[in-house]
Amino acid sequence: MNDLTCPASAISAIDQHRIDQLARRYAQAEPAFAAWAAGYGVIEHTPLTQLRVRAMLEELVATGALPDAETGYRRLSAADRIASAGMWLVAHMTYARRVRLDGSPLVAEDFKPQPEGHTGGALNMVPAYAGYLAMNALDGRTRAWMMGQGHCVAAIDALNVIVDNMSPAHAARYGLDEPRLARFVGDFYSYALTPEGRPASPLGSHVNAHTAGGLQEGGYLGFAELHYVHAPLPGERLVAFVSDGAFEEQRGGDWAPRWWRPDDSGLVAPIMILNGRRIEQRSQIEQQGGEDWLYRHLRLNGFEPIGLDGRDPASIAWGIHVIESRLQACTEAAALHPEGDFRIPLRYGVAEAPKGFGFPGAGTNAAHNLPLSGNPHRDATAREQFNAGCAPLYVPPADLQAAIVSLNTHDAQSRPRERDHALATRQVTLPNVPEPAWAEPGTVGSPMAALDAQFVRLVQANPQLRPRVGNPDELRSNKLDATLDLLKHRVQVPEAGVAESRTGAVITALNEEAVVCAALANKGGLNLVVTYEAFAPKMLGALRQELIFTRHLREAGRPPGWLGVPVVLTSHTWENAKNEQSHQDPTLAEALLGEMADGARVCFPPDGNSAMVALTHSLRATGTITALVVPKREVPNRLTPAQARLLADEGLLLLHGDPDTAAVLLAATGSYQLGEVLRAHQRLRASGIAAAVIYIGEPGRLRAGRDAREAAYVLADAVVLRHFPVGTPRVFVTHTRPEPYLGALRRIDTGPATTRALGFVNQGGTLDVPGLLFANGCTWAHTVAAALAVLDRPLDDALRADEQAALAGHGDPTLITRPA
Repeated sequence: MNDLTCPASAISAIDQHRIDQLARRYAQAEPAFAAWAAGYGVIEHTPLTQLRVRAMLEELVATGALPDAETGYRRLSAADRIASAGMWLVAHMTYARRVRLDGSPLVAEDFKPQPEGHTGGALNMVPAYAGYLAMNALDGRTRAWMMGQGHCVAAIDALNVIVDNMSPAHAARYGLDEPRLARFVGDFYSYALTPEGRPASPLGSHVNAHTAGGLQEGGYLGFAELHYVHAPLPGERLVAFVSDGAFEEQRGGDWAPRWWRPDDSGLVAPIMILNGRRIEQRSQIEQQGGEDWLYRHLRLNGFEPIGLDGRDPASIAWGIHVIESRLQACTEAAALHPEGDFRIPLRYGVAEAPKGFGFPGAGTNAAHNLPLSGNPHRDATAREQFNAGCAPLYVPPADLQAAIVSLNTHDAQSRPRERDHALATRQVTLPNVPEPAWAEPGTVGSPMAALDAQFVRLVQANPQLRPRVGNPDELRSNKLDATLDLLKHRVQVPEAGVAESRTGAVITALNEEAVVCAALANKGGLNLVVTYEAFAPKMLGALRQELIFTRHLREAGRPPGWLGVPVVLTSHTWENAKNEQSHQDPTLAEALLGEMADGARVCFPPDGNSAMVALTHSLRATGTITALVVPKREVPNRLTPAQARLLADEGLLLLHGDPDTAAVLLAATGSYQLGEVLRAHQRLRASGIAAAVIYIGEPGRLRAGRDAREAAYVLADAVVLRHFPVGTPRVFVTHTRPEPYLGALRRIDTGPATTRALGFVNQGGTLDVPGLLFANGCTWAHTVAAALAVLDRPLDDALRADEQAALAGHGDPTLITRPA
């Protein structure tokens, strides 16, 4: 007979007959087996699943995880009832504003006037999450979970209410009596606001900060596929629920086998819910050939697919068990051949089920959102469909309570509840911070090389923290030679003479989303992401999802405990003057300036000393993401160690002059911009015009706070006024486009008559750095001209006639661009 892990479609007719015979024989001989095998409501256990589960329970009894098989069958029977009640509750969440625990039909006024919900996907997730709960109870291990299809959150929230695995916000409002369940279903898509303008309901349309055990929103499909393999530390276990729709959304999910290693990775069990449908048509997998096509694709990419019954919690539980068991077995075999090419295929569960299984409309496009033919609040036919669909899902309260007791084994097994799994409760510290190798002011050096050396020192001083470096490519070009030599590219088979290793910590792929997620997922470790600035916008979706979810966790009283993640943008807009305009793009820094500054920090260290401090500062900023815009070419080291620390702490630094007595304020953001401003300062001083020079390294600190948390993070008025006194004209020269920069700094923008901002204005081509500065109107001479304009003084006061002609476009640009 075929291996019981093969897909059901691969089982021959002869083997299927033998499976059916064995299942009937066991059912006749073993009462506990028979009681579970009979199923419950719409949940049926196929003969193949029955044999798989029986073998699993025998193994768990043999290893001591279970006292006996009968206990295992009772827990699986409990999972059937909890899953059935979960589907019943999900249907009510979409359509109803009350429940009837006696199972009697609902009448018209019991329904919502405007039903809403991603019902089909949520119904499919109920057996999957119930199977996860069951497996935890069977072997006494609380695994972490992650769900890519965050719109299916109704399944998670419904089951968490049923088994009392709730966050504080849910526990304060919901429970298993009719009044609290009425509040629960009524809160789903209620749209109610608090007086402060916040959602009044702790239930969301997607996984949110109140979803017990939730790790990410899952609203941007495809990112869980990029996260899960990098998330668990050794000794931890993670079940990742993903979807066939997300499978075609994001490149990189099928690269997971490239990155998983037993040496530094926890066990991962990816489970795809294969329901064959997106929102309004079949999924691409279904169009390409369904399950068989998917299995061929998965094997080609280093997975070993395992077919599961997505309608059955027991099949999901068995899938988790066999995925983990086979990973462990392969790990033990690989340990016997440490020098060989022993690639471990990553097991991958494929749980097939019609979309919206268990309720009317299953398998149709309508199942995605509102599966009934109409609104039961005013349509009698739809009302009949709802009540008929809920009837086989109903579980009497006494039976449900018994099932809950049977499955909630946490105290007896001394394990945490699922809301407190290891990945949801990360608390990481950076105990050892080596002193930077300071550069002497007045010397020159590459800030990226300085950052590289400091990161290596941090990794070596903290060996307990698993490092991950997200790298789209060209780590050496970006001056991270020491990092690469120490940590190495992670590959299956290292190439001789190249910095590669099976267990390398540098995750390299020509896909920005995939590599940034490798670092974002490694929340138990020490991370760095490095990319060309122009290509960084491809990371924005992943970064923004993380920023939003993390901030909501803080607001919910669950502040994240992972080390900050620095995203280094180098080979940046101005250094890429030599390339075409496609390589000259400050978009990511501008976009992150629009996010909340307390979580999304955008910093521009101008030299090596400030780059080293900014790196350490960003890592110690728990639960934040910091974009560090860092030059890789040699630039002057202008800041002392004390100045570098002050810049990191406050976000700005007075370099020259006295703002209270200066005629004009010159503010720079960016290393090359600082060089132009300092040169402009010299020209103005030679012309008898007093100017103060201020370096703004973190522009977000100077913005006006948009809520209480951001207001607590931005600089106090006294600090801002000390650098930017009211009434003094000012000129900003920025690495970014001037408009988003000024928008963020509206607090110190005195209006067009007395404020000018120079920066990237979308001019470029194949140039050198001075040429790109000139093309975008932000050289020292343009800065001088802007200063004279805000002072309402003629250009003759500080610029020669030939320089004025060059600025006007009919002179020689080299008069401006040549070195001082």
